[in-house]
Amino acid sequence: MPVADAKDGSAVPEPGAEGMDRPRSMEDELREQNERFSAAVENMSHGLCMFDADERMIICNVNYINIFCLDARVMRPGIRFLDILRHSVDIGIASQSAEELYAIRKPYIDQAKASTYEETLSDGRIIHISHRPLASGGWVSIYEDITEQRRAERDLKEQHRRFDAALANMSQGLLMYDADGRLIVRNQRILELYGVSETDLPLGMGLRELLERLVRLGVYPPIDIDREVLKTEARLQVGQTRSTPRQLADGRTLMIARRPMSGGGWVATFDDVTESRLVEERMTHLAHHDTLTGLPNRSMLRERLDQALEDAAAPLAIFSLDLDRFKAVNDTWGHPAGDWLLKSVAERLQRCLRNETDIVARFGGDEFVIIQFPFKSLAEAEKLAKHIVAVIAKPFRDKNRDIHVGISLGIAVFPDDGRDADTLLKNADTALYRAKSEGRNLYRFFEPGMDAMVQARRALETDLEAALPHQEFDLDFQPIMNIESGEIVGAEALMRWHSPTRGTVAPDNFIAVAEETGLIVPLGEWALRKACATAASWPPALRIAVNVSAVQLKSGGFARSVISALAFSGVPASRLELEITETVLMDESETVLRTLRQLRGLGIRIALDDFGTGYSSLGYLRRFPVDKIKIDRSFIRDIGNRDTAAIVRTIIGLGAELGITVTAEGVETEMQLDILRGNGCVEAQGYLIGVPSKAADIQRLLKSRALHSQTG
Repeated sequence: MPVADAKDGSAVPEPGAEGMDRPRSMEDELREQNERFSAAVENMSHGLCMFDADERMIICNVNYINIFCLDARVMRPGIRFLDILRHSVDIGIASQSAEELYAIRKPYIDQAKASTYEETLSDGRIIHISHRPLASGGWVSIYEDITEQRRAERDLKEQHRRFDAALANMSQGLLMYDADGRLIVRNQRILELYGVSETDLPLGMGLRELLERLVRLGVYPPIDIDREVLKTEARLQVGQTRSTPRQLADGRTLMIARRPMSGGGWVATFDDVTESRLVEERMTHLAHHDTLTGLPNRSMLRERLDQALEDAAAPLAIFSLDLDRFKAVNDTWGHPAGDWLLKSVAERLQRCLRNETDIVARFGGDEFVIIQFPFKSLAEAEKLAKHIVAVIAKPFRDKNRDIHVGISLGIAVFPDDGRDADTLLKNADTALYRAKSEGRNLYRFFEPGMDAMVQARRALETDLEAALPHQEFDLDFQPIMNIESGEIVGAEALMRWHSPTRGTVAPDNFIAVAEETGLIVPLGEWALRKACATAASWPPALRIAVNVSAVQLKSGGFARSVISALAFSGVPASRLELEITETVLMDESETVLRTLRQLRGLGIRIALDDFGTGYSSLGYLRRFPVDKIKIDRSFIRDIGNRDTAAIVRTIIGLGAELGITVTAEGVETEMQLDILRGNGCVEAQGYLIGVPSKAADIQRLLKSRALHSQTG
C-alpha cells in the first residue's frame, strides 16, 4: 500500500514499486526534450550558438560551425567565447584580431539587451548576427549569411540607378502605365517635349485625364479623346505594338510607340520626328522633282503618264522638247548662266500649260517633256506647240545681256501613235529628231516613216563615234592660187571619212552630226594637228588653211590645241589660217572674241568662210578681227549674172578698202577666173586651180609649178 507523505498525510508508495519508476520517467522526458531541442537546433536554416553567464558555450549547431568554417573538434561545450574568436583568427576566417572582435561584442554582452549587427568575414561574406540575452545570464546568437541578399540589394539598387540614369538621359520621352492604367513612371524628356512641369503630369493619372490636360494646356490641338482612348485600349488588349504620329499645336510632330508589358500595363515612348519628317518629305520631293528647276523629273512624269494612260477616256499628247543652241550658252557664258536659263525656260513652259492636268517635266540637260491631257484635237496640240516656240524665242534677259535660244518639239498622240508610255515617248523623241534636222525652232508631229530616218541618224552617230579611234579619217588638200602671179600660195585641208561599211562619206553628210554630238572637238583637234604636220614639209611660204567649227572655237581648250599643233609640227603661226563661218560669230561672244584676238596676236590668220550667205556679214567685219573673206561658191557659179557679178565686185572692193584678202571659192572655168582677175580679186580656189588631193599629190603639183616657172 502506498505510504502517506509526512507533510500532507498522503500515501507514499513503497520503494521498489511506483517510487522507483518516477525518476526514470522524468529522465526520459528530459532526454526526449533534449533530443527534440537538438533536432530543432540542428534543423535551423541559420547558425545558432548559446553561451552561459561565464561566456562559455552551452550549445551550437552545425550551421554555426559551417558559417564560420570552425573545427567541430574544438567547438565543444564549455569553450570560452574569446577562445572561439581566437580559433576563427587562427583558421583565417576572421577579418580582425580576436581582441578587436571581442571588444566589438562586449558592449552587446554587457548591456543584456537584444541587438543586431553585421560582421564581414575575410572571404568577403557578410554575416547578420542577432544577439538575445538569457534570463539566467548569458545569451543566444542567431547567425545568417546575408551575402547574396546584400548582393541582390546592391544589384537592385544599381538597376534602379541605371534605370533612373537611362530615363534621365533618354532622347525619347517615356510614360509607363500600370495594369490599372495609372501613370507610374515619366521621365524628364517627356516634360521637355510637351513643355510642361511635373505638376502638370502627376503620377497616378489615367490616359484620359492626361489627354484632357494636354489639350487644356494647349499642347495638343482639340482631339476626339474618347476615340483616342478606345483605340489605345483596343490595340493593347490584342497585344498590338504600333507607332502613330501626333501633331502638336505648335506644328511639331511626335511619333508615339505604345508597347504592352507582360505583367499588365504599357509603356509609351515619344520621339520628336519633326526634322526627320521634313527631311523625308524633302527626300520624297527630290526623288520626284528636278533639283534645279523644281519641275517633276523623269520618274514622276512616267508615273503620271502611266496613270493617265490607265484612266484615259480621251486622247492625250506627249511633247518632247529640246532647246536649240543651249550648248552655246554654256560655252559662252558658263554653266551658271546655263542653269539660270534652264530655270527661266522651266518657268515659261509652266505658264504655257492650259490647266493643272497638263504636266511639264525636265528629263535632264536641256530636255523637257509635256503631257497635254486631255486634248480635243491635233489643232489644240499644234496651238500649244506654236505658243511654246513663240514664248521661248523671246530673249531671256540676264545681267544686262540678252540670251537667245530656240526650242524644237516632237509630238506623239495617244492612241494613234502608241498605246503605252515607252512607245509614246520614243515616237515623240523621233518627231523631235525630225524637227531638229529640218532647221530647229520647229515642231513636228510623229509620222510612221520618221522612225527609219531616226534609226539611220543614230546609226550614223554610232559609226562616227567609232571612226576616230579606228583611224578612218584622212585629209585632202585643195590648192589656193594667187590670181595675179598664178602661184600656189596655200592649200585648204578638207576632211574625208573612209568608213568600212559606208565607203567615203562627204563632209556635208557628217560634219553637222559631229557638231551636234560634240565629236567635232576631238575630230577638229586631230585635223588641226594632221594639217600642220603635213604642211611642215611644204615650202616655207605656203599657208595651210583649216576649217574650224563654232563648237570647237567655243570650247575652253581651243586656243591651247592650236598652239600645241603648231609647236608639235614646227610650222610658224603666220602660215596657219583658221576658216570660220558666220555661225561662230552670231552670239557676239566675249569668249569667241577673246580667243580670236589671242590667236591673231600670235600671227595666225582668220578667214571668214562662205561670205555673203549670212544676214549681217558686214557687221561681223566691223566687230571681229578678220584677215580674209572667202566669197561663197554660189556667187562664183552665177557670176555671169549681172546682179551676182555686181555683188562679187562689191565684196572685192570692200576687201580692198578694208585691207582684207578676198578669195573666191568654187572657181571652175577660165571665164570665172578672168572676171575675178578683172575685178581685182586676190586669190582663187576651185577645180580649175586644183581638185582636193592627197598630200603627196600637192607636193607633185608644187614641184611641177616650180619647174614650169623656171623653164617658162
